[in-house]
Order: sequence, then C-alpha cells, then structure tokens
Amino acid sequence: MNSIIDIQNLHKSYGAIKAVDGISLTLKSGELFGLVGPDGAGKTTTIRILCGLLGFDSGNVQLLDCDIIKQRNIIQKSIGYLSQKFSLYGDLTVDENLEFFAEIHNVRNYKDRRNELLKFTRLTEFRSRLADNLSGGMKQKLALSAALIHKPKILFLDEPTTGVDPVSRRDFWKILSNLLKEGITILMTTPYLDEAERCNRVAMMNKGKIIALDTPRNIKDSINKEVVEIVCSPVKAAYNLIKSETEYDVQMFGDRIDIMLNDYQNNFSKIENLLKSNNIIIADTRIITPSLENVFIYKIKEVS
Repeated sequence: MNSIIDIQNLHKSYGAIKAVDGISLTLKSGELFGLVGPDGAGKTTTIRILCGLLGFDSGNVQLLDCDIIKQRNIIQKSIGYLSQKFSLYGDLTVDENLEFFAEIHNVRNYKDRRNELLKFTRLTEFRSRLADNLSGGMKQKLALSAALIHKPKILFLDEPTTGVDPVSRRDFWKILSNLLKEGITILMTTPYLDEAERCNRVAMMNKGKIIALDTPRNIKDSINKEVVEIVCSPVKAAYNLIKSETEYDVQMFGDRIDIMLNDYQNNFSKIENLLKSNNIIIADTRIITPSLENVFIYKIKEVS
C-alpha cells in the first residue's frame, strides 16, 4: 500500500457553487494531516466524501486500497468520524452511548475497550452522567471515544476543537498525540492555523481549491518573505496608511501589524518614514518567522 488515502481530481458542486474544485492529495499511513481554510472552503464536503456520507461529481477516491463507491461498506468498517456538531444521544449516559456505538460496529466484547477509552479520555468518573450534562470539552471526548470504539485505521475529525475551551483543546491534542503513537492515520479539518502547525502536512483550501500543500515549515518557507511586526499607535491608522500608500502586504492582529517584505534592510525604512511623518508612534519592531496565518492570507491574495 503506497498511500492509505488517495484522492485524484475530485469535484463536487452544489448548483453553481464549486464546493470541491479538482483537488488531489495522498495520505501516508500514520500521518496527521490537516485541511485548513475558512468557512466555505470545501473542508467539510471533502471529509464527508471520504467518509462515504456524500457523493461527488467526478474524480477518484480510494481508502485502504478500496474504491469509495464500489467498496464503501469495507471502508466504513475501518474508519472513525467525529463531525462538527455533537451527534451522540443526550438522553443516554456516557457508558450507554459507547455501548450503542459498539453494537452498531458489531463490536461484541466491548467492555474492556470502553474502559480503556474512558481512561484514555479521562471520562471514567463521568461514565454514569447523561451526555447532555457534559461540558463541551467532555462531549468532544465522548464523541471521539465513540469514533474509536471499533479500533479504526483512519480517523476523520471535522473541526474537533471549535467552541471548546483552551484547557480542553490542550487535552484533546494530547489524546491525538497518543493515537498517532498507536499508528492511527488522522485527517482533520480546522479553522485554527495554530493547530495546523502541529500536523505532519497541511493542505490550505480556499473556494474548493488547494492553494498550498506541504509541511507547515515548507509552506512558510515557500513565500520567501520576511515579516516585520510593528507595535504602534494608533494602530488602525497605521494599518490603513501602509495599506493605501505602499505595495506591501499588511495584516493587523490586535495592537500589532505584520508587514511582509522582500528585504527588511532595504524596505523597512520607507515604512518607518511614512509612519513617523504621519505622527504615528512606533513602540517596537521585530522580525518574526511567518506564521501559517500570514502565509494563508498572502496566498489567498496571490491567487485572487
């Protein structure tokens, strides 16, 4: 098996809207792969097609060397799926939910596996609690346990930490790290580019297309730009000034401005003079490594 997931020239439209527009990618076994992009980029459509939950217009999709159309039943026995919205049963307890999903997947002797998953996700002491009475983070852990009850080879996670508190997000990533050690392949979608930094490889999607595909490091290096971060006041006026009076790509993050330059030594003096001549006070400047967010915004502008 060369790849555990193989997608070639995949297309899916909803009327005139091209949700997935000719994407191709392959995943290796044991990889943590991230699909990142804004709402409407095509991430969820792609993941639902891979789970066999949604048809597509054209292209080829194979998982575990099986065709997604012809051998969907075989594939679905070896995959787990955690959707964006909590989809378990609120009027069942934690234990009862896992029992139900074990029976759906024909897992007969599930009690040891259930205990293992509850310990793994730190839900053991909540096993008798109704799912509706769990916190958002615990609901996601329960949904993840349900997706893992039958020991899948591939795990699909659709924005698993959206709306989850920071502590639960951190716990969730610890769990994913341990799953990778067990050899499970994980494909996840996320709008959080800081989470994408943790992936082995990332595909940046926008308007149904992949606009970048590589390791996070290689994607950041690919733009061959220097980013200077400026702390200044008033920041909004500075942002508008740089945007209207220069050709440089500028992004504002709270009280800071990031500017992409070809060469800091030769380019920054122009910006510095512009700001000072307009009575903008520069409190601090530093050169920083481009973030995936910097790169993503730059790439979107580059292809538009």
